[in-house]
Amino acid sequence: MLKKILRGICTVIGIVLGYLLGLLVCRKDALPELLNHVQLLRQNQWIVILIFVIIFGFIFFIIFPLVARIGKSISEAVEKATAEVRLADIVLGIFGLIIGLLIAMLICVPVGRIPISWLSSTITLIVYVLMAYLGVTIPLKKRDQILDSLQVMRENSSVKRLNRRKGGNPLEEHTKVLDTSVIIDGRIYDIIQSGFLEGPLVVPSFVLGELQLLADNGDDLKRVRGRRGLDIINKMQSEYGSLIQIVDKDYPNLSGVDDKLLEMGKEEKMKIITNDYNLNKVAKVRGIPVLNINELANAVKPVVLPGETMQVHPVKNGKESGQAVAYLDDGTMIVVENGRRFIGQQIVVRVTSVLQTAAGRMIFGKAEHH
Repeated sequence: MLKKILRGICTVIGIVLGYLLGLLVCRKDALPELLNHVQLLRQNQWIVILIFVIIFGFIFFIIFPLVARIGKSISEAVEKATAEVRLADIVLGIFGLIIGLLIAMLICVPVGRIPISWLSSTITLIVYVLMAYLGVTIPLKKRDQILDSLQVMRENSSVKRLNRRKGGNPLEEHTKVLDTSVIIDGRIYDIIQSGFLEGPLVVPSFVLGELQLLADNGDDLKRVRGRRGLDIINKMQSEYGSLIQIVDKDYPNLSGVDDKLLEMGKEEKMKIITNDYNLNKVAKVRGIPVLNINELANAVKPVVLPGETMQVHPVKNGKESGQAVAYLDDGTMIVVENGRRFIGQQIVVRVTSVLQTAAGRMIFGKAEHH
């Protein structure tokens, strides 16, 4: 269908061209001497125009496939030649060429006043060629620096736009938003005490509202969790003041607290602090930075290598025959081979292997002696 339309357009172009050529030929000063003696053609010049229209329309209709093949070949050649060229290079080259030609035009204004015409033309040509060459090559050679500068300018513009949207009361850089689970967990207080967190910590109003709902819940466990979360916030506010900020911001079009946290993190360019596994995964998929307390806890656990010894206190039977299970102070599980008879006693275990799982680190070892 497209080919038929293009062929029709090509034929129309031939008809228009034939019409214009027919008018040109029929002008009195352009009419051939032979036609001047043909009275019929002089009185009916539309016949000449019609002949030209038919001939050129037919020619353009016939040669369309050839024109299409030539156009396709040129297009493929250009595409192949520019396949390795980045779009940024093309844009910079065109922009540099325009700037170079504008500079050349300004330089050639006084050059045009030189009384010797051939000298003026030669200098003008040299200036235009030179400035066009420099206008293309310089931006390409400085491409990385130009792109880096543009990136910095865009980031600065985004920050200013964000600050204006916040009504002149922007949150500081490195601001992080706390979710409900990490507040209830309580370890965030110890991390703040250690001084490893930088920047203010934000508690959105919808997170505070969820804690209040939990604190008023009829279920004893949920009520305890909610009150613990509120106590942690009060404790952090009393000790660290402005570091803990309650932000009155909500997203009425979103129902879940996790969805609102994700939207706030994306909109305000803030990191989300959580220990919720699902929230962590969804945030990473959406490109929102997350700080996971559980991952931090696993990362700072002492490194145990096979062959090292440690003192443990087996507390229960393992899954396999003769195994016992012990725990370190940080909750790391230790599976002790042949340790069942030592349950309830302090023993020395030699580490045989260490297994890192999604749930944490597991250590396997053998009881050496009692």
